[in-house]
Amino acid sequence: MLDWQDLYFFTVLARTQSLSAAARELRVEHATVGRRLDALEKALGLRLVDRLPRSRPLTEAGRALNRILCPLPRIAGEVRQLSRVASIDVAGTVRVSAPPSLAIHTLAPHIAGLRQQHPGLNVVLLPSLSMAALDKGEADIALRTVRPEEDALVRRKIGVVRFALYGSVEFSRRPAEQWTFIAYDDSRDHLPQQAWLHQIRRHRPVVFAAGDLMSQQMAARSGVGAVVLPTTVGDNDPALQRLLVDSEAPARDLWLTVYPDLRRSPSVKAVMDFLVACVEREARLRSQG
Repeated sequence: MLDWQDLYFFTVLARTQSLSAAARELRVEHATVGRRLDALEKALGLRLVDRLPRSRPLTEAGRALNRILCPLPRIAGEVRQLSRVASIDVAGTVRVSAPPSLAIHTLAPHIAGLRQQHPGLNVVLLPSLSMAALDKGEADIALRTVRPEEDALVRRKIGVVRFALYGSVEFSRRPAEQWTFIAYDDSRDHLPQQAWLHQIRRHRPVVFAAGDLMSQQMAARSGVGAVVLPTTVGDNDPALQRLLVDSEAPARDLWLTVYPDLRRSPSVKAVMDFLVACVEREARLRSQG
């Protein structure tokens, strides 16, 4: 009889073409992937991959098997989602992906209230600028500032993230033509707030760049330069104040996203209600704020 886990390991290896890459995705040792592959080849009596020094390309038989197994990753994902839905109690773990500023300043301060209401519920908060792949189980719920395009997702606009330019009190006394600026590195130039910063700074220099907003905020507090921050962050920092510019700052819609089957889970629904309540509690995030 075939071992279905051997088959699943093979589909990952077929896609990654490498034992080490497959092992990283599967979160096992690469030797485990090799053993699974050997067992599958022995069970089938077929050589499925060519064992090259740095890769494992499929043989003709391997490609044929992979075509047969192509629905397996999707089926495995659906089974994992079903298992997360199965609990009828508001308990267990719910993973939430959210922009870091929102996770730190809007959600985390209110987790204690959620815990009091549902002691058996454990929220794993995943602050990230990148969009978690819900279909791969990286998160159960995602808050995004980009409208999700996946047809299978349930999406709901729950607020607006607004931005402004901030500097320390001492920095604000400088003539505007002498301002310096703090930004993300140029890999984030596609972000509306980064594009706006480049628009308003014109010829004036970016003197410090950081991949996370907290580092940028701390640098601005010490007077390094002007920084674009969400108003939920900048307005609540007593060491910073808004700087006046002649251009309107961008605003980004905030979307709550989840798969329909997970939405029916009592635990996921409780966390969704909590997220919406946190956003509605913050006036600067309200759509009409």
